[in-house]
Amino acid sequence: MASGAPQNNCQMACGAEILGFLDALLQDFPAPLSPESPLPWKAPGTTLSQEEVEAELAELAMGFLGSRNAPPSLAAALTHEAISHLLKTDLSEFKKEPNQEEEDEEEEEEKAPMTLLDAKGLARSFFNQLWEVCGQWQKQVPLTAWIPQRQWLVSIHAIRNTRRKMEDRHVFLPTFNQLFGFSDPVDRAYFAVFDGHGGVDAARYAAVHVHANAAHQPELPTDPAGALKEAFRHTDEMFLWKAKRERLQSGTTGVCALITGTTLHVAWLGDSQVILVQQGQVVKLMEPHKPERQDEKARIEALGGFVSFMDCWRVNGTLAVSRAIGDIFQKPYVSGEADAASWELTGSEDYLLLACDGFFDVVSHQEVTSLVHNHLVRQQGCGLHVAEDLVAAARERGSHDNITVMVVFLRDPQELLKSKIQGAEDSLADVRSQNLLSGFSEPETNTPQRS
Repeated sequence: MASGAPQNNCQMACGAEILGFLDALLQDFPAPLSPESPLPWKAPGTTLSQEEVEAELAELAMGFLGSRNAPPSLAAALTHEAISHLLKTDLSEFKKEPNQEEEDEEEEEEKAPMTLLDAKGLARSFFNQLWEVCGQWQKQVPLTAWIPQRQWLVSIHAIRNTRRKMEDRHVFLPTFNQLFGFSDPVDRAYFAVFDGHGGVDAARYAAVHVHANAAHQPELPTDPAGALKEAFRHTDEMFLWKAKRERLQSGTTGVCALITGTTLHVAWLGDSQVILVQQGQVVKLMEPHKPERQDEKARIEALGGFVSFMDCWRVNGTLAVSRAIGDIFQKPYVSGEADAASWELTGSEDYLLLACDGFFDVVSHQEVTSLVHNHLVRQQGCGLHVAEDLVAAARERGSHDNITVMVVFLRDPQELLKSKIQGAEDSLADVRSQNLLSGFSEPETNTPQRS
């Protein structure tokens, strides 16, 4: 065992798992990739801007290591270390010259030429950096790989439904600190849902870059909500450049939650939503951006656009959302400026629910609590598959859209169920007491049957 490794029984077991994973990976890949070797992952497109490199390669590595069942903390720590090594090297060998159309666009925009890098070559070099780090850690695992993390119970379900394509994307990142090298004592976990339209490119891009951009905001430790807002804005700016380069027209709404210690921070763009449930009651955290909102309508009209009703309220007669990442031909009417809010967690909160409009268009906030409670009753307090029931409820209510639902439990579902039952018993006892004091007969009650 490496000298820097913790020595208690639990961590010894964890250490054995880490070393077992590294041994297996290096057995499957006994040498770095040669220029002729096939890549173990799909390159992220043909070119990447310098700004896109870190997030895109992190996505590759986390997906690859996760597919090999790497412990999440180890996957994030390895990815961070390998990217740090790569970014210290000279990447000029991967530089690709922009084509004439891209040069003309840059001159027209009067911006400095964008450096584009060969994505396939970068992906190969990055794998070799990852391979090298695995070899070093096989000899001595650093303390960064041993950092304990909070265990989250998260239920996620996503379906294409009756749509031709699945354009939603979601993110669950409990290892935010390890992936981005935060060493302060504040726990951080990130959750997000992105609802694409006109193609999946914008949603996929947001799912890769929003949290990375947030991590790089200097104000993240002191103003996480502000960092999330800026991350949305900057991701929109980055995607618009990609859309110009690659002739993309898609867009995406999005909602994310970043829990830092005991504070919840949320940010949103468009009509994807997040709600907080506290002791069985819905706490409204946000107001979705819709074209029919008076302030949104006024903003769009002030820019010279219009909002009209064509089966639903639409911006300039086309899009049914007033804010989104992308939608290059509807800027600035469809804004990339997110809103954000924060909420201090007291320990009495039950869960968060993040979902796209395919869910919230047909299921009200108030219905969510009863649907979740009924699921917990049927499953005897197990919440692992509650998102599946919520998605099924949306389909039954007539949703034809893509549907993504993420439920993040902030308390043990068993505890939630017991609290609900105890609360019902206390309420019934109060009613009985009041009736006896007033001389009224006791009301009839029905004992719920477990299905």
